[in-house]
Formats: sequence, C-alpha cells, structure tokens
Amino acid sequence: MSPKPQAKNLATPDETLSFPKGSASTVRVGDLVVGRLEQQPGWRWSEQVKPIAGTASCQFHHIGVGISGAAMILMDDGSELLVQAGDVFDIPPGHDQWVVGDQPAVSIIWGGWRGWGKQPAGERILTTMLMTDIVGSTDRASRIGDAAWDQLLDRHNALFREVLERYRGTEIDTTGDGFLAIFDGAARAIQAAVDIRRAVRGAGLEIRAGIHTGEVEVVPGNIRGLAVHETARIMALGTAGEILVSSTTRELVTDSGFRLDDRGEHQLKGVPNMRRVFAVVD
Repeated sequence: MSPKPQAKNLATPDETLSFPKGSASTVRVGDLVVGRLEQQPGWRWSEQVKPIAGTASCQFHHIGVGISGAAMILMDDGSELLVQAGDVFDIPPGHDQWVVGDQPAVSIIWGGWRGWGKQPAGERILTTMLMTDIVGSTDRASRIGDAAWDQLLDRHNALFREVLERYRGTEIDTTGDGFLAIFDGAARAIQAAVDIRRAVRGAGLEIRAGIHTGEVEVVPGNIRGLAVHETARIMALGTAGEILVSSTTRELVTDSGFRLDDRGEHQLKGVPNMRRVFAVVD
C-alpha cells in the first residue's frame, strides 16, 4: 500500500509544554517531529530549562528557522550566533540561548526537538563514540561550487555509512560535513575510522576523527553526556587525516595490534581533568 500524505497544524499540536516566559508545541507526522518554540523577553535557557534538563548547557542539536523576534546563541566555546526572523539555523550541542530585545522570539525546529524541555528519560550505556568532520569543507565548497560540493558530500556520506554498517556501528547524528556514531567495541570503532579515512581519501577528501569510550544517556534519536563532549573536543584537536583516541579507549585496545602514538595531555574545554590523547598510526 502506498503511503498517504499527511498534514498537521501547529495551532492544534499533539503536545504543548509551558514553562516560565515560554511555551513549546509539538506535532508528529510519521517519523517527523516538529516543534514551535515561543520565548518571551527575559527567557533564557540556563534559567528556565537548565533546572529541568540537568546539564550545564543545552545538549540538543537544533535545526530550524526563526519566525519572529531574535535570540542569541552562546556556544560552550564562547562563539555567538544571533538568530533572527528568516534565519535557517544549525546549532550544535553545548549552548545557552536567550531572547534579545522586547519582542518574543519564535522559531520552528525540526532537528533536535524530541525530548527538548523535558526531564531526561533515557537509559545509560557504555559505548565507544566516533566523531568525524571533513577538513577544509568550507574552502572546498566555495572553490568547486554548491552543486559539485553537494555531490561530493553525498559521496562522503555514502562511503561513511558503508563502512559503518561493516563494523556494526550506529549512526547517531550528522552535522552536514561530519558524523557521530557509536560502536559496541573500541577496536571496531578505530578500524572503522581508519577505513573511513581511506575511503574518503579516494574521493579526494580528508577527515579528522575523535574516538572516546564512556557512559552516555540514550534518548530518542540522540545520546547525551559529558563523554559526548569529550569526543568532540578530542576530534577538534586533530588535523587533516588524524584519528585521535582517548586514553580510556587506548586501554581497551592494548592487545588489538593498533599503533598509537602519545600526543600528550590536554585540557579539554568543559572537561574537569586533563586528558591524554593518542594518534592512530597506519
């Protein structure tokens, strides 16, 4: 039987949440979940939602469009983004947000909306995370043009997913030019990263990758926790072609035949203690 078209209206949502100085409405159409977030002047995530979420900053990856008003986004790394009416936004995890001006900030969000504004309700698991991104993607896109870049990015994504399936990895999120995936084995995560690097090089691309093993909370469509941020910070230390591994993951693959060079201790932003990092050597 062919699927039937569906439509729902945010004026009659499936679910509504109210919180101080704001409200959130949600509709579900098949697997798609879309929300309308209205924030009144004086609303701030760290004041209104942080006590509910229980995290230091918002850990949802939001994709949406501003409808009216303006909101300021402050990332954990100190960078800022002003979202105004008509702006299509992609906001990574790890941010605060507040209303700018005396008008309500209204946005429609279709990415990173499941579970937002609610008490965490997921199981905690121990897993090995792999996070990647394409090095120099912005320069490459501007050099070859949007159409050619879209084709190249589609090729990158297909290659990544082929390797991921081979090593029993699970795709968690994509950031446009990178991925977050989890594995049930540390050695499989490292070998997958090596094979992904080799595959995308054949397409003329270079990636960098970060790998870390830790406990995370599994929520619908995503994972959360300090270990996720640590993985991202480890990846950010890398240069083109580098695969960096945390000391935790290294201890788990001591007998797996990988050569891992010590890259010293680093203070990762948002991580309490120094972390030692190792590079995978072919």
